[in-house]
Amino acid sequence: MASSFKSVPIDQFVASLAAKQPTPGGGAAAAIGASIGSAAASMAAAYTRRKKDRDSGAAAKAEELIASLDAAALLAAADDDAEAYGELQRTWKEGDATSAEEKAAIEARALEVPTTLVESCHARIVAIRKFLPRCNPNIASDAKVGVHLLAGSARAAYQTVLVNSPPEEEKLRLSKLLQEIRQFEDEIL
Repeated sequence: MASSFKSVPIDQFVASLAAKQPTPGGGAAAAIGASIGSAAASMAAAYTRRKKDRDSGAAAKAEELIASLDAAALLAAADDDAEAYGELQRTWKEGDATSAEEKAAIEARALEVPTTLVESCHARIVAIRKFLPRCNPNIASDAKVGVHLLAGSARAAYQTVLVNSPPEEEKLRLSKLLQEIRQFEDEIL
């Protein structure tokens, strides 16, 4: 696998994901899915910049949405996940000399990456939800595709959270975010 998933062609990423190797894994897949969801919603916003959209103020809202979606940051999360998992896996090897303090920091990072992805997906869905009434109706379906891809990515990232044994209160907090996401998905179906 290349040093960054940003530069890997999609067919190679998919083949690597399907291979018997530790990375990329589910966390990276969730991040890539989220970046695609953000891109789809960004496209819908980009098409909401017609003259009538500028006149109504919808174009300004579209620009705000585009700025907030930042698909590149989600692509970087795929790299972060692979790095965090690689470090965690290293601590499982026999004879590993990682101190208890260092190991705790590595475990915390392995939990932080997918937790942040769930939160990021939620925040982007909230932004799309606010924008959707102003979206160009001819392409609003792409904004909704973005919501559904981000929602699936949030649920996938949550599975990665769970494998990292979060505290109960963190599971509950993230579950509430997922419930909010599900509610909005149900509204737009």
